[in-house]
Amino acid sequence: MTATPGADDTGPTVDATDTGGPSASAKPAAKPVVPVVLLALAAAGLWASSRLTWVTVHSADGLTEPRTDELNGGVWFGALTPLALVLVASIAAVFAVKGVLRQLLGVVISVVAAAAAVPGFALAVGAGKTADRAGTLAELPVRAVVSSAEAHLGPAILSIVAASLALAAGILLTRRTGERTEVADRYDNPVFRKADASAAVSKQNTETGTAAPLSDRVLWDALDAGTDPTDTPDTPGAGHGPAGENK
Repeated sequence: MTATPGADDTGPTVDATDTGGPSASAKPAAKPVVPVVLLALAAAGLWASSRLTWVTVHSADGLTEPRTDELNGGVWFGALTPLALVLVASIAAVFAVKGVLRQLLGVVISVVAAAAAVPGFALAVGAGKTADRAGTLAELPVRAVVSSAEAHLGPAILSIVAASLALAAGILLTRRTGERTEVADRYDNPVFRKADASAAVSKQNTETGTAAPLSDRVLWDALDAGTDPTDTPDTPGAGHGPAGENK
């Protein structure tokens, strides 16, 4: 008769509440609070920038009084408001996806952030023909001549800051799950899990009773790997009686 571990068995004690096994290493990933806050601030910044005046155009056609037009961010860069809405939608998407999909979402957000920063940066450095573009966007009569186009840097800089916040959120999302995915993949793989469980049980069996008890999952994985959790220095091998004879 094979020896059955009982109440007086000197093998490892099964403790279902143990958190020291390999499976405990795959801890749940932290909630992406910081990226979400950054995305919310970025969306608000882009939306506010789209409502502010970016360029003031002064023109005259020689027949009527001189004309002044104020072009807000939504007119100067038509995609500014849609990009703000994309960032708002991405907040919900952050909670809806995990792992690699969340990292891909971070890449998309980074691209959106880069696109949102271009018009504000161009206006701030004076790139492009501001007066000609302002005249076209103001829909001036054909005979009208733009006398001046005044750029307002405040709203443009606000869009750049908002885009920078969105870029930071995107970078955090692409990096946040890297370590968690590596650990989870290792312990979700039965081969690695059984090997680690077998090593943990072997180490437990060689201890002098000071090691922490192992969880049920670790013990079962060790058994599947061919390691006997009851085979300790104080316990004869399975299938042997007290005198070392087979029963």
